[in-house]
Amino acid sequence: MKIKYLAIVFTLFSFSCANAQSSQINQYVIGFYNLENLFDTINDPTKNDEEYLPNGAMHWNTMKYTNKLKNMAYAISKMPANLAILGVSEIENRAVLEDLVAQPSIKERHLQIVHYDGPDLRSVDVGLLYNPAVFKILHTSSHRIKTEIKNFITRDQLVVTGLLDGEEINVIVLHWPSKAGGEKRSIPRRRDAALTTKFLVDSLFAVNPKAKTFVMGDLNDDPIEPSLMVHLQARGEKRNTHPQELYNPYYEIFKQGIGSLGYNDQWNLFDQIIVSYDLLPKNLDDFQTLKFMKAEVFNKDFLKQETGKYRGYPKRTHSGGVWQNGYSDHFPSLVWIGKYAKQ
Repeated sequence: MKIKYLAIVFTLFSFSCANAQSSQINQYVIGFYNLENLFDTINDPTKNDEEYLPNGAMHWNTMKYTNKLKNMAYAISKMPANLAILGVSEIENRAVLEDLVAQPSIKERHLQIVHYDGPDLRSVDVGLLYNPAVFKILHTSSHRIKTEIKNFITRDQLVVTGLLDGEEINVIVLHWPSKAGGEKRSIPRRRDAALTTKFLVDSLFAVNPKAKTFVMGDLNDDPIEPSLMVHLQARGEKRNTHPQELYNPYYEIFKQGIGSLGYNDQWNLFDQIIVSYDLLPKNLDDFQTLKFMKAEVFNKDFLKQETGKYRGYPKRTHSGGVWQNGYSDHFPSLVWIGKYAKQ
């Protein structure tokens, strides 16, 4: 009986593989990138941008800004050509994103922008870049964190709904509060940020129980932390993920020792893209609709510091206040999704 059962399973597996190979799958890449303080050089009286002005602490000038734009655009240009959506963080305003997408290395991608001005004390926001040839915007909104912590102000959370390959998907772009002031003191801030995100996710499920949702961002916590596992309830294993729940593919990546930023001689994986249950394929032939395929940290060699104490870490714009002409202190994160092409 056991031999017969195994034979049936093998036959079904072989059929599914043959079917998958004979059918073309349209693949799309969805990513997130912390652009590390992408500020312009213009003084905005309504923002705390003094550090990134010509007479500020970083001596931020046209040459540095121009190089920063060129470097960030180059990094994006090296991402797969089928990049459909890229969430971003640490941007000063919409204007810097307009300057970014106009860079020669990515200009032909015709990336469009979603951005709202937020209340952050450091004057950095989140945003979204997207390819309008494959992703059609239906609705966008920006949401303040729900908290009772006195004088707590941080980045808003961006929700974008649109059509990708004819299917409705939701993207939530985040930059949760940092560990500034110490780990213990900052935990409640990320707890409230996670609970706000959970509320947004549940609101989308209330409208559509099978909502296909991507939760992405610099979460300032690793996948194993309570903010992710307890408050957001992002599962680390597919088998433990149920309808109207979230699966975090970066849990296993982190367990393998891979990170998106280095600090104090250790790797952290703060930059994550989490997917909802209905994006998970149930079998090898379950790509009639958009499904999750794989995830990675985009840690290519050109993004790394080549020498010195921080060799192998992300090559950042500044280190110790000294301009490095690098990219970002974070590596991007990418996920692939796919769907059978119409015959």
